[in-house]
Amino acid sequence: MTDSAGNLCNLHREACRRLGAKVAIRDRCWGLFRDISYRDVRRQADRAAAGLIALGISPGDRIAILSENRIEWPVADHAVLSTGAADVTMHAPLSAEQVEFQIAHSGARGAIVSGQVQADKILERLEQLPGLEFLIAFDPISVPDCRLAHLTWQGLCHRGHLAGVDDEIVRREAALDRSSLATIIYTSGTTGNPKGVMLTHGNLLSNVEAMVPIAFLQPDDLLLSWLPYSHVYARLTDNYLATGAGITVALAAGIDTLLDDLESVHPHWLTAVPRFYEKLWSSVEHLDPDTRGNQLKSIFGPRIRQLTSGGAPLPRHVCDGFDEAGLPIFEGYGLTETSPVICFNHARAYRYGSVGQPIPGVEVRIAEDGEILTRGPHVMPGYWKNDEATAEVIIDGWFHTGDIGTIDEDGYLSITDRKKDLIITSAGKNVAPAVLERLLTSDPLIDQAVVYGDGRKFITALLAPNLDELRSLAEELKCPIETDGQFVTTPALLEHIDIRVAARMDSVSNPERVKKCLMLDRPFQLGEEELTATLKVRRRHIIAKYHDALDTLYDI
Repeated sequence: MTDSAGNLCNLHREACRRLGAKVAIRDRCWGLFRDISYRDVRRQADRAAAGLIALGISPGDRIAILSENRIEWPVADHAVLSTGAADVTMHAPLSAEQVEFQIAHSGARGAIVSGQVQADKILERLEQLPGLEFLIAFDPISVPDCRLAHLTWQGLCHRGHLAGVDDEIVRREAALDRSSLATIIYTSGTTGNPKGVMLTHGNLLSNVEAMVPIAFLQPDDLLLSWLPYSHVYARLTDNYLATGAGITVALAAGIDTLLDDLESVHPHWLTAVPRFYEKLWSSVEHLDPDTRGNQLKSIFGPRIRQLTSGGAPLPRHVCDGFDEAGLPIFEGYGLTETSPVICFNHARAYRYGSVGQPIPGVEVRIAEDGEILTRGPHVMPGYWKNDEATAEVIIDGWFHTGDIGTIDEDGYLSITDRKKDLIITSAGKNVAPAVLERLLTSDPLIDQAVVYGDGRKFITALLAPNLDELRSLAEELKCPIETDGQFVTTPALLEHIDIRVAARMDSVSNPERVKKCLMLDRPFQLGEEELTATLKVRRRHIIAKYHDALDTLYDI
């Protein structure tokens, strides 16, 4: 890629001119993979951009994208940017109420959706969205008589083909610079309404330019993508970085089919979150080292060269286990507000237990209270229509991440906890819940954990089970279990869980130890809004949801 792209449209056009017929995206359709070349991605994006201009979209407007991952998603992204507008990318599992808020708050004039399920969320709240003018769907949908103009994706592209506005697209792209708004991405928002993170063309380009030299992607590499494009991490790595490196991206159908997709695709590079690696490790941990290594290698296929992890801390024992198997996982760190990458371990500079050194062009320092601060071209200009929130996190040019961490003598950053998540007990003891949660989830019985105890006299925890492991334990203890609900009412099982939790607390001080715990009868779920789009636990939401049950642990 060139170092003077100027904007994301130039980055993509240069790659498409250079790579032409090379496969850009591979998507599974009816069980088979279909390919689309760089040239055809650009052609379709130009037609869609022309169609949007024909619908009246002007530079600076916003257009929402609400879809699961599919070939059309990145094409739509490139199309919106070529009009000079910004896209508002929304996670597919959002409720109708959440969709309404993000469209209304951003002032989006139109929405692009995957199909009927997503369209219905908008149609259900249409009366509350007076500024929304049109709806475009990748798949055919049924729309009742209403004021909203609606088109299929093919219809939009056809309208663009007839519009004759090629020169207008060239003019609009030329007017974009690094300060131009590219996207608004709403944070998950554990309390109150989410904030709209504004990212510019320059924000995202700076991350691409910094990552290309240290990602060590080769021209013939194939990246398997499964994280949602609506999340900035996947959008940066699996769309813009992949474009800059000129590689092919294969879209997995989702996390449920990821293992099958790995077997079919045999990727060179996989970007994932810790939960994925943890689940794989728990499935092989009981095996002897040689068998374990062979099993892991067979899962990822013969061509895998790089595994990366981000979005949450990767447990050290998982990282060490994969490394012993010859499959190093390179952990990185960032936030939506930082486009997103701040630090990154890579093949020529890595330290397990850390999230790497700052990427080129990025500054990181630790404040007196331990908070991680960062400065550079990756930092957002601010939150959409929220100057007060912006002023709280960007002070004298430094973005305050809200995370607590340390930097070693070689510049490697380690994350300790979220500043807002720190627990202060009634005795005044500061407790970092993430440390305890990592200890708890290192037990195969425990899938997820949320530690609780702010203002309380001791620490407790809410545990989500690994149901397969619990069933095996029930058989071992000869406990008759007919339903999952019996796991949390069987005394022998609960006693065994308490013993194992206590064992995991051996390495921490007495005030920090989890003294009591509450086991749920299921893992935390995305559909229950207990997990974010990247499968991180929504701590505040869960604590609020289970507050009364947690309170019973303090009854004398």
